[in-house]
Amino acid sequence: MNRKLVAGVDSSTQSVKVVVRDSESGELVREARGAHPDGTEIDPTIWWDELNKSLSGVLEGVEAIAIGAQQHGMVTVDEAGSIVRPALLWNDTRSAQAAADLVEEFGGRSNWAQATGSVPVAAFTVTKLRWLADSEPEIAKRVAQVMLPHDYLTWKLAGAKSNPTTDRGDASGTGYFSPAENKYRLDLLKLAFSREISVPEVVAPNAIVGETFNGIKLSAGTGDNMAAALGLGATSGDVVVSLGTSGTAYAVSEVPSFDESGIVAGFADATGKYLPLACTLNAARILTAAAQVLKVDLAEFSKLALAAQPGAGGLVLLPYLDGERTPNLPNASGTMFGMNRNNMTAENFARAAVEGMLCGLADAVQALIELGVQPKRISLIGGAAASEAVQKVASTLFQVPVVIPPVAEYVADGAARQAAWALSGETTAPTWQVGNTLVLEPDFHSDVLAAYRASFKALHG
Repeated sequence: MNRKLVAGVDSSTQSVKVVVRDSESGELVREARGAHPDGTEIDPTIWWDELNKSLSGVLEGVEAIAIGAQQHGMVTVDEAGSIVRPALLWNDTRSAQAAADLVEEFGGRSNWAQATGSVPVAAFTVTKLRWLADSEPEIAKRVAQVMLPHDYLTWKLAGAKSNPTTDRGDASGTGYFSPAENKYRLDLLKLAFSREISVPEVVAPNAIVGETFNGIKLSAGTGDNMAAALGLGATSGDVVVSLGTSGTAYAVSEVPSFDESGIVAGFADATGKYLPLACTLNAARILTAAAQVLKVDLAEFSKLALAAQPGAGGLVLLPYLDGERTPNLPNASGTMFGMNRNNMTAENFARAAVEGMLCGLADAVQALIELGVQPKRISLIGGAAASEAVQKVASTLFQVPVVIPPVAEYVADGAARQAAWALSGETTAPTWQVGNTLVLEPDFHSDVLAAYRASFKALHG
C-alpha cells in the first residue's frame, strides 16, 4: 500500500525526539532521538546539529515535517543570519527584574493582560530582550531579528534563505503578541528592546512554509504545549497536566483569557483556538532530586512514596528547587515543613516530594477553573506521568477522573499531526486515535492541598 508519511519533532530543553507517522491513521512507523546539554542557555546550533543527527536515516518516504519546540527561548541573529549570543531558555530567571520593570512601565498587570493575554514573567521572551538590552548593550546592538526555538529550526530546515515564520501558538508566549487580536504588539517589543527588530511572519497553523533541501514540505510548527494538545486531540473539557522538566496545566478554549493575576498565561493553541496555561518551573526534576537524596532509583522511589499515607505524616514540600514561575517567585528555594522525629522517614520524604510537585499543578488547575474552564477529566502526560506513585497521588489531588494516555511523544506527535494537516490541504486536522488509556477515579484528599496552601501562606504570605 502506498501511504503518505509525515514527521514531527519535539526539540525540548533536554532532548530532541522525532516520530514518523502515517498521515491518515497516525500509525507510528519509526522514531529517533538525541540529547541536549542541561542548562538555561545554549548555542542554538547545538539544537540544529542534534536535529540533523536524529533525522538522519528516518526521513525515507516522508512528505511533510513540522517542528514542535520549547516555548519562550530567545534566539537572536544579526543581519547576516548568524547567531548573536547563546539562546536564553524559558527556565533562565536572570530576567526577573526586567519582567518587573516592564510590568510597571506599561502601567501594570491589567494592561499587560489586556494587551497580550499574559503578564510577563522571567520565562517570556520579551523580558529576556530587556535583560539583553540592559546587561549586554554591545551585543544587543548586533541583533537584527529575534526568533523562538521552533522558528529557528524551521528556518534552518528551509535553508535559512527566506524570512522566518512562526505560528500564533508559539508567538503567544513571547509577550509581544496578542492572541485575541492575532497580531504582534510591536510597541511592547520596542518598549523592551528600545528599538525595532524583525520578528517572524505569523502564518496559519496548516500552512506550508517551505521545503527542506530534499523536497520535504515544511509545516508551520508550534510551541511544545500547543503541539502536545494537538497530539492528544484535546477538546473542551480536557485539562492536560504535563510533567516534564517544567509542569504545565492547560486547556483548549474557544475564547481568549485575560488573567490579571499573571498565574494563567492566555496563549493561543495550534488550531486557531486558545490555550490558557499555568506553568511551574519545577516538575519531574523534583522527583529525580529527591530520589538522589534517598539514594534510590525512580522505581524504588515510587514504591517508597506509595508506602506512605496521603499527607506524608505531616511533611509538606514547597518544591521551588529552581526558583518558581507560578507562583512568580524566581528567587525562591525549596522548603520542607512539618518535620518531626516521627515523620522523618524515607517513605514520607518520597511522598512529600510527589505531593509537593502535584499540589503546585493542582493549584494551577484551580486557576484555570477560576477563569471559566470546566474540567471533565485530567490527562496526565510527560515523563513523570509514567510513575505509579505520581498517578495514584494525582487521583487524591484532583476532583475529576485522572486519565493516563499511553506513553508517547505527544509533542512530536502533535507536530506530525500538524504536518499531516498541512499536507492534506483540509480545513481541520486529521483525527488520530490516541489509544487505550488508564482512568483513575478521584479519591480526593482536601487536607493534603490545605496543608500545602497553609505552608505556602506561612512562608510567602
